[in-house]
Amino acid sequence: MRLYIDPGTGSMLFAILIGVIGAAGFLFRNAITKIKFLMSGGKSKNLGDGKIPFVIFSDDKRYWQTFEPICRELDKREFDVVYMTASEDDAALDNPYEHVHAEFIGAGNKAFAKLNFLEAKILFATTPGLDVYQWKRSKKVDYYVHIMHAPKDITMYRMFGIDYYDSILLNGKFQIKQVRELEKLRNLPQKELVLAGIPYMDDMVTKFEKDNVQPNEVKNILLAPSWGESAILSRFGGKIITELLKSKYHIIIRPHPQSVASEKDMLDKLMEEFPNSDRLEWNYDSDNYQVLKKSDVLISDFSGVLFEFSLVYDRPVLFANTNFDSSPYDAWWLEKEPWTFGAMARLGAEIKEENLEQLPEILDDCINNPKFSKNRRAVREEIWVNYRHGAEVVADYFINKYNELKDKELKENEKESKKDSKKKKSKDKKTKEKSKNPKNKKTKRKGNK
Repeated sequence: MRLYIDPGTGSMLFAILIGVIGAAGFLFRNAITKIKFLMSGGKSKNLGDGKIPFVIFSDDKRYWQTFEPICRELDKREFDVVYMTASEDDAALDNPYEHVHAEFIGAGNKAFAKLNFLEAKILFATTPGLDVYQWKRSKKVDYYVHIMHAPKDITMYRMFGIDYYDSILLNGKFQIKQVRELEKLRNLPQKELVLAGIPYMDDMVTKFEKDNVQPNEVKNILLAPSWGESAILSRFGGKIITELLKSKYHIIIRPHPQSVASEKDMLDKLMEEFPNSDRLEWNYDSDNYQVLKKSDVLISDFSGVLFEFSLVYDRPVLFANTNFDSSPYDAWWLEKEPWTFGAMARLGAEIKEENLEQLPEILDDCINNPKFSKNRRAVREEIWVNYRHGAEVVADYFINKYNELKDKELKENEKESKKDSKKKKSKDKKTKEKSKNPKNKKTKRKGNK
């Protein structure tokens, strides 16, 4: 009888085999990394028990924008960072910072298999889904910290995305209540919540102020949606692009990076129907700074880029009502409408399916009507704590957290040492007593022979 393995099972077994081989290789490379870390300037006193003190994991090259201001600040303070990326062409691999040691650890499941065996004090990431999908908590990582890569509700992640982190760095006070409500509903231990800010947006403000931006002769309209069934391109498809092309403006379409991986067929069809021309361009830059800088109006849905554009560049936005389906997201668990949608209504005009044909007129009004500008400061205060000082706050947090973990470890080691010493003294005492009164010692018998 021939053994039959169905394709699904075979694929799974192959993935497991690759994961095991990759993990074994990583254990070897992890040791090499520690040696290189010391030889290239890492402080041996920081290594303590042999674990890497501080690791940043980036699942995509686009997150270098999120991490770079923090790396720069830690480098100033001579705090060593090992930056592990799942992108072979990540700009972080060529970073200029003496104390930031970057390495490519493989893409996709290969990277996660390696992280599952990582030995580190602190691991810092934007990646949701820790201990939910293929990325598992390593028993040899002491502390996991998450930072948001966009200014919006913490509940806009896919379900359980942040549940198993130890700490979350937030950018708005309202997010604290959201996290605590989810923890209570799911009977989870409370995480450490830190009001950190948005370091990469602080950088954008500084950079934009230095640039001498000239007005565009023809206004640029940027369509930059999120991804998934509730996003603009999924709900409206080519219809919204058709209506935008009826306006007198130049159109730029920037799909969400996750769409490239998860919605490739849809994007290919749209790009074939609406190819690059003098009126329209598709943008896939890894860094969105340049495309945001040259745009006059942004159209989006529930993507955090809407807040980046409105709050950094102080320009008008339109948001699309796509009848957001919260069922795949943590927001589904909470009764209150996500903060994101209420804030968007204060920042710009709403596009609905029934008024899509009036889109050119809505754009004209949005560009010329200043009524939304007064709300931008209020929204900024709600979602952007530690304005222009986020990297400093985050660096302070990590240095203090590392020292806290080391002190805790030292106390535990001292406690264990005292226990061992006490056990040894007790054992020595028993041995001494035993030597004085050996069981095989013969005693004299009383009486006559």
